[in-house]
Amino acid sequence: MDDGLPVTASVKMGKTTTTSAPAASKRQACARAVIAHEAAAISALAQRIDERFDQAVNLILNCNGRVIVTGMGKSGLIGKKIAATFSSTGIAAFFLHPAEGGHGDLGVVSADDVVLAISKSGESDELVEILPPLKRLGVPIILITGRTDSPLAQRADCVLDASVNGEAGPDNLVPTSSTTAALVMGDALAVTLLEERGFSLEDFARLHPKGALGRRLLLTIEDVMHTGDQIPIVRQDASIKEVILEMTAKRFGSTAVVNNDGKLVGIFTDGDLRRWVEKRADPLAATAADAMTPRPKTISAGELAVTALNRMEKHKITCLLVADDHQRPCGIVHLHDILRAGVV
Repeated sequence: MDDGLPVTASVKMGKTTTTSAPAASKRQACARAVIAHEAAAISALAQRIDERFDQAVNLILNCNGRVIVTGMGKSGLIGKKIAATFSSTGIAAFFLHPAEGGHGDLGVVSADDVVLAISKSGESDELVEILPPLKRLGVPIILITGRTDSPLAQRADCVLDASVNGEAGPDNLVPTSSTTAALVMGDALAVTLLEERGFSLEDFARLHPKGALGRRLLLTIEDVMHTGDQIPIVRQDASIKEVILEMTAKRFGSTAVVNNDGKLVGIFTDGDLRRWVEKRADPLAATAADAMTPRPKTISAGELAVTALNRMEKHKITCLLVADDHQRPCGIVHLHDILRAGVV
């Protein structure tokens, strides 16, 4: 029967089904409601940042050991992410499963550590059970919870209020807004600690050497440049034929031009060759010095590869000569070398 509604066809489990536009719109409305609910929970969380947050930051800043993050169930999954965020920003942290902690894994905790516990209810049995031995060790305990009057909150040294006005779902069955609030509280701690410690991009790159940012901030020209016999070099009195042969042999589309002392005085490129041939009746009856581009763009071996990339883009060139402190060519880097290294 045609009821006038737009219909879309889909295939599922080998069968063709139809989905009406209003049904799809209902799904979208549900998704938007969930997002709005969690956004409101995060907004309310910001209003509860107070001196207790300062206390938590100070406990971690003054910690001579590690941050031990713990939590059960979905809170535990959030805890693993928070621990990973701390580690990636230079804070020694790892996740301790509270159930395993009660069966011997508490041995990894020392008096120099700080415990960051996460519990929506504030009364997770596994956390309650490991609290006494942690207190006996004298380990400061920070608690992220949805109940600031809970048993865990009453015994923690610092309580961060991550309560929410219900979950983003029917009957508060599935942890959604509460886990998001706990995660955001952990992120707030991590970023605040990052700022307090003066953690820089270079520090981040040092801990992420395989990431794109790490390569951009750590990879130098020396890591990617060609050296020795791979460098195309001719003397300034070399013939144009000799220049062409050197460019062809080294396959960079250019060659460095040096004086009698080996110092860089120019560069000869494919473009220079084309322009020279166009304006000369006998283009081979000349030397490199006659046709070269003087004062070529150079870079030092210690500079970042991303700097070379930016310089190439700015001047619309594909190669850069690498010069030492005496202006002698010690390498050459091509655009493809930088791209292969994964800088971008």
